[in-house]
Amino acid sequence: MKSDFLKDLNEQQRQAVEYNDGASLVIAGAGSGKTRVLTYKIAYLLQQGMAPWNILALTFTNKAADEMKERIAALVGEDKARSLWMGTFHSIFNRILRYEAHLLGFTQRYTIYKPDDTKSLVKNLLKEMQLDDKEYKPGVVCGRISEAKNAMVLPDDYAANAETRQRDRMDHMEQLGLIYKFYVERMKRANAMDFDDLLLNTFLLFEHHPEVLEKYAQRFHFILVDEYQDTNTVQHRIMHQLARRHEHICVVGDDAQSIYSFRGAQIDNILEFAKVYRGAKLFKLEQNYRSTQNIVKAANSLIACNKRQIEKEVFSRNEEGDPLQLNVAFSDVEEGEIVCNRISRLHRTQGTAYSQMAILYRTNAQSRIFEEGLLKRSIPYRIYAGHSFYDHAEIRDVLSYFRLIVNHHDEEAFKRCIKCPRRGIGDTTIEKVILTAHRADAGVWDVMENPDQYSLDINKGTRSKLEAFRNMMNTFISSQNSLDAYTLASDIIRHSGVGQDYLNKNDAESIDKQNNLSELLNAINTFVETQKETGNEQHCYLADFLSEVALFSDQDEQDADDADREAVTLMTVHSAKGLEFDNVFIVGMEENLFPSAQSLYSQRAMEEERRLFYVAITRARKRCYLSASKSRSMYGKMEMCEPSHFLYEIDRHYLRLDEGKKASPASPGGLRLHHSPSPATPAGTARLRPMERNALPVEDRKYQEVKFNGTLLRLNDRVEHERFGQGTVEILEGEPDNIKATIYFENSGTKRLLLKYAKIKIIH
Repeated sequence: MKSDFLKDLNEQQRQAVEYNDGASLVIAGAGSGKTRVLTYKIAYLLQQGMAPWNILALTFTNKAADEMKERIAALVGEDKARSLWMGTFHSIFNRILRYEAHLLGFTQRYTIYKPDDTKSLVKNLLKEMQLDDKEYKPGVVCGRISEAKNAMVLPDDYAANAETRQRDRMDHMEQLGLIYKFYVERMKRANAMDFDDLLLNTFLLFEHHPEVLEKYAQRFHFILVDEYQDTNTVQHRIMHQLARRHEHICVVGDDAQSIYSFRGAQIDNILEFAKVYRGAKLFKLEQNYRSTQNIVKAANSLIACNKRQIEKEVFSRNEEGDPLQLNVAFSDVEEGEIVCNRISRLHRTQGTAYSQMAILYRTNAQSRIFEEGLLKRSIPYRIYAGHSFYDHAEIRDVLSYFRLIVNHHDEEAFKRCIKCPRRGIGDTTIEKVILTAHRADAGVWDVMENPDQYSLDINKGTRSKLEAFRNMMNTFISSQNSLDAYTLASDIIRHSGVGQDYLNKNDAESIDKQNNLSELLNAINTFVETQKETGNEQHCYLADFLSEVALFSDQDEQDADDADREAVTLMTVHSAKGLEFDNVFIVGMEENLFPSAQSLYSQRAMEEERRLFYVAITRARKRCYLSASKSRSMYGKMEMCEPSHFLYEIDRHYLRLDEGKKASPASPGGLRLHHSPSPATPAGTARLRPMERNALPVEDRKYQEVKFNGTLLRLNDRVEHERFGQGTVEILEGEPDNIKATIYFENSGTKRLLLKYAKIKIIH
C-alpha cells in the first residue's frame, strides 16, 4: 500500500480517517462516501502498525462486510484483510458465543433458530397452553418477544412491568409474559438460540463474566461500527461494554436516515453518542457524490424541519440538474398511468435503461396499479425484497374462494379456502374428501354435495362442519352470475371469515394485510366499473375478473423466471435504503399514506416519516419525480385525499409542478397543488380525432351534442373522470339509450365510455 493513499479522500474524509486518539462520530450524509471512510480508516490503522486481529468492524449486512473486505484487501493485501474481525453483529457475536457458550449453560454446538423455527415453537407453546392463536397470533408473539430481547427485558422483568402488562391486556394477550418465560426455557432445553439471543446473550455474557469481557476488550484495540443510527439498545450497550476502557471506537452513520424504529433501532444511540463518550470528536461528511445539486438542496430543505437531528449542510458539486417534478393526479389509477407513461417515454426517447428507474412507495399494497400499468406496456419490472401483489398469501387466500366458486372442482383452491379460516376441519378430513373423489373418478365438490352417495367416511361432527362450509359456498356459487364481481367479493370477504385473523388487529403485519385486502377490492371495483363504462357489463362477474388476474399472474411468473434481465425496480422506501438510481419515482404523496396515519399523533414518529421521505429523495442521482392523487380507492370506494404536508416543506426553488410549472409562492410552502393537464399527447398513445370518424362502423349514429346529467355534452368539451383524469370529448355515437363517448384523456389515453355509466363531469 502506498503511503500517499489518503490523497484519494476529500478533506472531511481524510480528517475522519486520521483521527484515532479516542472516540469519534462520523456523520455521513447521503452519498458522501461513508464506506470509503470506514475502508480507508481500517487500512490506515493497519498501516500504523495495528494487527488485523485487534480490529473489530461491525456491519448490518454480509454484503456490506464482504464489499469492505474486498476494498481493504486491494489496499493492504488479502492476508491482512482475512485476519480482521469483520462481519455482521450476529456473525461476530456468534463467533464469540461459540467459544464461551458453556458459561451460559449452552454447549458449543448450540442450534441457531431461524424465524420459521421460532414461530413453530411459539405455535406449539400456544397449543400446549390451550391459547387461541387467533388472539395470540404467532407472528405478533414472536415480534413482542424479539422486541423485549432487543430492549434487554428478560422474562421476569417483562412480567413485573405494569406498563407491559397493561399493553398485553389491551391487546387481549394477557399470557404473553408467561409465553415468553416458557419460550426461553424451551430454547435453553433445546440448546438453541434465536437471532436476538446472539445479541442478548453476548451482553449477558460480558455483564456476568467480567473476566470474559476483559479478554475481548483487550483483544479489540479499535472498534468500528457502520450504520450506527440503526443500532438497537442491546447493540449499543455491547459496544459500550467493549469500548468504555479505551474509548477507541469510531461509529459511522446518518441520523437523517434512521428509519427502522419498528425493528428496534434507537436514533438516540447516534444523537447522544457524545454524552456516552464525553471526549468524542464529531466529523461531518457533507459532500454528496451521488445526486444533482437540486436533489440535494430539496432534500436538505425537507429534513431541516426535523427538530431532533445533528445539524449539517449536505452539498453537491455535480451538475445543477432538474428540480423535483410533482404530478397531482385525479386518482390513484391516473397516477399509475402518469408514472408508467413517463417510464416508457424516458426509455424510448432518451434511451434510459429500465434498471436505472425505480418506483418507491410507502406500503406494499400500492404496487398493484404500477405492476398492471407496466405489464400493459410490456415494460419488464421486478419487486425488490417483496412479493408481487397477487402473490401475497392473504390475496391468494381470497382468490382461492373466487376460484372454487367459479370452478367447483378446483382441488388446490378447495384445499386452501377450506382451511382459511380454520373451521375445525383437519388435514385428515380434507384428504378423505380428495381420496374419495379420486376413487370415484369424481370432483371434490361432487363428494361435498353427496357424501353418503360416495361413502365418505367421517363422523357426525365433521359432517356438520363440512355441511356448513358447503352451504356457505353454495350461497356464493348461486350468486356468481347475478352479482357483479365487486359486490360478490365484498360479500365473500365479509361472510366467509377469510382475513378475520387480521382485519381487527393493529400490529404492523396485520395492517399490511388489511391494506392488501383493500387494494384487491379496489382492483375488482375498478374492473367492474371499467367493464360497465365501456359497454361490457355482461362481463363484469367473478369469472371475468379471474380471467384477467390469471393473465397478470402468468406474466409475473415469466418475469420472475428472468430476474437478471433489464427491469424497472418496484419497492417500498424502507427497502430502498442503500440503493441508488438515475430516476426515482416517489408515489402516493398524500396525508395518511406518506406520512402514514399511525404517525400523525407523535412528533417522534412524524420525524421518522420525514427521514423516510428524505431517504427516498436521496436515492435519485439525476431526476426525482413525486406524485400524489386527489382521490384513492379504499375498499373499493373512492376517498378524497389531501396532499402530503411534506410537499409543502420542500423549498419552492427545487420543486416543479407538472409540465414545467414552478411552485408558486402564493400558497403554503410555495405550492399550489392543482392539476394542470399537459396538452401534449403521451408518446405511443393512438389518439382518435373527430375527423377520423369515417373509420368507425357506419351503423353507429353520430352526434354533435347529447343530453348528459341535465345538460348538453358537446364534441370537444373538456370533461373530468374520477379515475382517468381530464380529457376531451372526440366522438359521440350510438343509439339514444346507449350513447358512447370517445374521450382522449391526457394521462390515461383514449377511452370509449358508455355515458349512462360514465363517471364524468363537464368542465368546459
